[in-house]
Amino acid sequence: MKVTGQNPVLYTDYPDPDVIRVEDTYYMVSTTMHFMPGCVILRSYDLIHWEIASYVYDSLDNTPGQCLKDGKGVYGKGMWAASLRYHKGSFYVCFVANDTGKTYLYTSKEVTGPWRKQTIEGFFHDNSLLFDDDGRVYIAYGNREIYITELNDTLTAPKEGGLHRMVVRDTDAAMLGYEGTHFYKINGTYYLFFIHWPKGGLRTESCFCSDSLTGEFTGGDVLQSDLDERHSGCAQGGIVDTPEGDWYSIVFQDHGAIGRIPVLVPVTWKNNFPVFGADGVTPKTVTVSSTRPEYEYEPLWCSEFFEEALGADGSAVLKKPWQWNHTPDFSLISLDKERNSVRITTGKVCSTLVQAANTLTQRTAGEHCAAEVTLDAGKLKDGDYAGLCALEGDYGCIALRKENGTYSLVQLTQKKTEQAGRMGGFDAEPCELLCELMAQDRVTLRMECDFSKGKDVAVFSYRTAASAEFQRLGTEKQLSFRLDHFCGCRFGLFVFSTKEAGGTAEFTDFIYHTDWKGGSAE
Repeated sequence: MKVTGQNPVLYTDYPDPDVIRVEDTYYMVSTTMHFMPGCVILRSYDLIHWEIASYVYDSLDNTPGQCLKDGKGVYGKGMWAASLRYHKGSFYVCFVANDTGKTYLYTSKEVTGPWRKQTIEGFFHDNSLLFDDDGRVYIAYGNREIYITELNDTLTAPKEGGLHRMVVRDTDAAMLGYEGTHFYKINGTYYLFFIHWPKGGLRTESCFCSDSLTGEFTGGDVLQSDLDERHSGCAQGGIVDTPEGDWYSIVFQDHGAIGRIPVLVPVTWKNNFPVFGADGVTPKTVTVSSTRPEYEYEPLWCSEFFEEALGADGSAVLKKPWQWNHTPDFSLISLDKERNSVRITTGKVCSTLVQAANTLTQRTAGEHCAAEVTLDAGKLKDGDYAGLCALEGDYGCIALRKENGTYSLVQLTQKKTEQAGRMGGFDAEPCELLCELMAQDRVTLRMECDFSKGKDVAVFSYRTAASAEFQRLGTEKQLSFRLDHFCGCRFGLFVFSTKEAGGTAEFTDFIYHTDWKGGSAE
């Protein structure tokens, strides 16, 4: 059965994709930065529809930064650009964490785990593993200068006396030098794929190849094409074949505040060199054969009524699309099965939402999406804020604030400094845009996002038990993709204390809406 999908095939933030096929199943790993559980792996049977198969780890190293206990966190850092491979019955996931400066290797017999963790000596930026036919293992990596290094038999360090060489170097004039390496051996030829950004051009996909690891790698650009006329190139990804022998690439495109979204591009071959798209253009529709046409996929987003119990380790058992902002402290989180709620208690005092621990998040998805949740703020303490946010560096939110025993409904954002830009530049204190006194401590909050045609805005509203309709609060919030967080905007359920820790927010009835359906069958 043929399946046709619209590009982007995933209208949500799954950057740095690496895709493999194991028999009739495709797997894709994506960057998750500071979010926990981390290193998500998606599953598909047609390269268009995807669902979450697993996360590689629940927490990484539990450093003070990863646990939001250092006053800064690891925003824009954490795990980046993993390599996913399957070799002799085992899955391998390799990546670096930019906060710890380490290279991690996880292995498992099943994609669902359990995963065994180890480190590889050295820091291999945006790496890609290659298991060669002779049993040797290599790692390709770098930025601007790309290296290939042979690993030892235990995959714990470079092999003493093994291959180590620079194979490709980008020009100094490039805005972004070659990186995001994907490394393959196909029919005896070695291929390296990269992203780079030529001066005056778009983000571009490149490929170099060689008949041997010691020979010269030659090649050049294979895809310099945007999508939806955003002047944002589709690049950084690998290639994968179908059981029928067709080839495809999944790359990503910077798509404004929603993040970096995956795009599917057909690949053909000419003289053993890949040709991307139709004459180098990213197609708006792609048709692929499905290996399981009757399969029903779990959505990549979810409503949640918090009906599950706590796990054996004390962790909250929630549906797969949820991730915590940094490593959660489960001693401060509980699920009430009778009330179908999640309760989050503050464990520290902080001045801003982005320093709030245990914020529960989901990706925004589609051109138009919305979320609503009911908040019971009866156990907040003076100086506490709790609510629903658009989580990014320049965040926005709707929240209940408790002050001197009185509740107010407020709209918050991050206060910018004169140096505010894509890298940040914010004061520690939030900026309170609007405040309305509330006669009650229970309210349903709603956030609506519009990512169509580059609008990138959020609107906040609320509804009390006495009102049937939502009422808008405050002004439209402009959203943006920023390098301080380096990820797309998310819905977030949060609580933080500015005076005294120990306040509790209780959330029920989280409802997710989106116009994105994720592909169509023919």
